[in-house]
Amino acid sequence: MSNRLSQTLRADVQGMHAYAVQPSAGFLKLDAMENPFTLPPALQAELGQRLGAVAINRYPGGRIDELKTALAEHIALPEGCALMLGNGSDELISLLALACDVPGATILAPVPGFVMYAMSAQLQGLNFVGVPLTADFELDEAAMLAAIEQHRPAITYIAYPNNPTANLFDDAVIEKIVAAVGAQNGLVVFDEAYQPFSSRTWLPRAGEHDHVLVMRTLSKFGLAGIRLGYMVGPAALIAEIDKVRPPYNVSVLNAEAALFALEHADEYARQATVLRSERERLQAALSDMPGVQAWPSEANMILVRVPDSKATFDGMKQRGVLIKHVAALHPLLANCLRLTVGTPEENTRMVDALRASV
Repeated sequence: MSNRLSQTLRADVQGMHAYAVQPSAGFLKLDAMENPFTLPPALQAELGQRLGAVAINRYPGGRIDELKTALAEHIALPEGCALMLGNGSDELISLLALACDVPGATILAPVPGFVMYAMSAQLQGLNFVGVPLTADFELDEAAMLAAIEQHRPAITYIAYPNNPTANLFDDAVIEKIVAAVGAQNGLVVFDEAYQPFSSRTWLPRAGEHDHVLVMRTLSKFGLAGIRLGYMVGPAALIAEIDKVRPPYNVSVLNAEAALFALEHADEYARQATVLRSERERLQAALSDMPGVQAWPSEANMILVRVPDSKATFDGMKQRGVLIKHVAALHPLLANCLRLTVGTPEENTRMVDALRASV
């Protein structure tokens, strides 16, 4: 089998590491930026009835269009824009790489950032250029503009807020990046996965530029399990990218669950309000904790640096709390951990475990 694999599979794929998901059974799971709240029992029962009535014997049809209409209304889709759906934003990232796969094409993004930007480039055979952030995890304006000038990227990703650093970048710097990429005939993609917890968004401006796209996911809205993302941009641009989307990429069950959630958006908005409040409570607790440095957050996670991140991660795990050890992702993240904001009870337990493990 090993000989067959070596002759059949791409060498770079054989050398890759698969996207790792930590085993979480038995732990307080605060490692993946998930919404910790479930639906109230009455809504659970109502959703169950809705899903039970779905025609799963049929391919997805008109209900997908109804979901797109509902999403457009929910986000106040800017004039002149359209949206397309993906099986999570991960699929949209892959589809963008596929659509922009011209000879010599490059994908560019600040690093540390979301790993799927680089992975999508590699899998599609594109170049990837990562431009390091500053030591405070801000955009390095000079380095970004120089890289855009040198590499003329087909796609430049701006995670807004960024993962795993959780911060929003300076809009004045972003304006210059958008202009520079536009002058090179590339695309800028704002990844707003954490928008429910952010104070700013680029979505209302999506129609102002013919080369800007805004990508979101319902995962942080509270629906990580249904895998639904969407991308907004000028209608003509979306129409071209949508050509590479697989038919029926969103299941009828996913669509129905998403429609149900949008009909009860007030419940998810309430949950997001609680999580934003808990984020501030966590920040206050972390600021008083010796040996812990916490960065400002506009997401449902907080990046912290401790004296020995491995020892702290292991200590918290021994105490039943699972967080994300991100130190190995990039040199700028030395001794860093990423904490997901959970319920009030979960956050109290996480703080106690962190304090005992630093």
